[in-house]
Amino acid sequence: MQRRMRKISTQIFLAQLAILTASMAIGFGLFATTARAQIDGEFQRRVAAIGQTVAAMPDVRACMADNTTACDTSLQDAANEVMRQTGASYVVLIDRNRVRHTHPDPALIGQKIEEPLVAADGQVHLGVDNGATGVTANARVPLRGPDGTIVGEVSVGLQESSVSSELIARLPQYGVWFALALGVGAIAAWLLARRMKRRTFGLELDEIAQLLQEREATLHGIREGVVGIGPDGRISVINDEAQRLLHVPPVTGRRLEDVIPEGPLRDALTDPTSGKDEIVLTDDRWLVVNRMPVILSGASHGVVVTLRDRTDIEGLTRELDGARSLTDSLRAQQHEFSNRMHALAGLLELDRPDEALQYLTELRGLSADLDQTLRTRIRSPHIVGLLLGKSAEASERGIELVIDPDTAIGEAPDRLRVLTTVIGNLVDNAFDALTGAPAPRRVTVSAIESPEEIVVTVSDNGPGVPPGEIAHIFHDGYTTKRGSLVRHSGLGLALVHDAVSKVGGTVTVTNEEGAVFRVVIPRDGAAAATTAGGGEAP
Repeated sequence: MQRRMRKISTQIFLAQLAILTASMAIGFGLFATTARAQIDGEFQRRVAAIGQTVAAMPDVRACMADNTTACDTSLQDAANEVMRQTGASYVVLIDRNRVRHTHPDPALIGQKIEEPLVAADGQVHLGVDNGATGVTANARVPLRGPDGTIVGEVSVGLQESSVSSELIARLPQYGVWFALALGVGAIAAWLLARRMKRRTFGLELDEIAQLLQEREATLHGIREGVVGIGPDGRISVINDEAQRLLHVPPVTGRRLEDVIPEGPLRDALTDPTSGKDEIVLTDDRWLVVNRMPVILSGASHGVVVTLRDRTDIEGLTRELDGARSLTDSLRAQQHEFSNRMHALAGLLELDRPDEALQYLTELRGLSADLDQTLRTRIRSPHIVGLLLGKSAEASERGIELVIDPDTAIGEAPDRLRVLTTVIGNLVDNAFDALTGAPAPRRVTVSAIESPEEIVVTVSDNGPGVPPGEIAHIFHDGYTTKRGSLVRHSGLGLALVHDAVSKVGGTVTVTNEEGAVFRVVIPRDGAAAATTAGGGEAP
């Protein structure tokens, strides 16, 4: 293991050293090019100073102002002396007719130059000249006569070989600094290689690759959705199960808000206050969401969100809730029946048979009326039993349960399970909405079956739904109800919305005297041969 650790450290060190060496070589070349340009500028400024000195000599100005060849010998002697003292390659005096009066090559004296007189504008011009003496750093200085008028120009040059010699003389000291920088970089690369080795826990490259393969196989093989979100809110990891549950393609690198539509699911994925095992109801699934922040060395590195599909389990749970609701309703009915029997027995023990008979007559009238109404309007035993139980619960809670006269349900209505879920949860929700409301408290139920659809309407005379909350009431866990008498946890309306949406129905809510919920459930299959209240259902 130690040998392998040195091996990976050596690989990292050598790779970084090679990169540093190549970078330093390129940098040294670029620096040398820059230094060459700087030295060119220095030499051009030097020859410009020489030219300005020559242009300021009184004898030179006077001779050039006469524009004759009588002074050419003295001018050439002065130019030679300047060249000797300054090391210039040439000092050429040119009159305004572009005629040379001095030149290192005597054959060119008295000859015209080909290019125009550039210093005639009164400015000093610097550059590199490729003339008769070779490539030189050149300066052209305006030459003025004693009266100040421009009578020509002074062209001074210095061989580029001198520039190259100056550059070569300076490069060694630059090379020392680059070598020192390369040494420091090599030491830093070695230290970095050791640190990287420790950060990878001594693993070799092939071992890291194997771990990555195993991690990918595990991540995409488990039956639980996993989403990794970085500190910047972008998705860093998402496995196959999470893509299936969230209905998204591979979206690594994108922000969560850009791929998950607004709603309770996105809130659960992004809200830092999301609780453990939070249940989120989507259009087609029940998801259990856990959001775990990743904290390393006291710093946040994002969050990991896990998703578990509980759709099948919740389906069974809903059926169980329906059975439990029916059981609770029957228990309430039995409790009410016991209370009535106790009251009747008390009247008989007190030897008040007339009052007992009157009490029995009233009870029989109320029960018979409700039972007759339900059996006349609703032929389905499941719905009748459910509403009888709800009636007993309403009586126990001091609420009047009214069955709309237009109610008409057949003996075997389509989508019975959905219908039971809708009626049971909407009635429960209405009962809870009336908790704490002043008397009289009333809930009205209407269920009308037609060949095309079943329309269920449940209304109450309570406070209604706040207008700003209508858009949120079907979210799972949402509730505006408070108090110890509230028996449900905010999932009832979400269950109704989920059940109805799955069969292509609609749920709407309005405020009139109280809240009015209207549910439309489309029929499954052919129309019924006869509708409710008079015959067989399909």
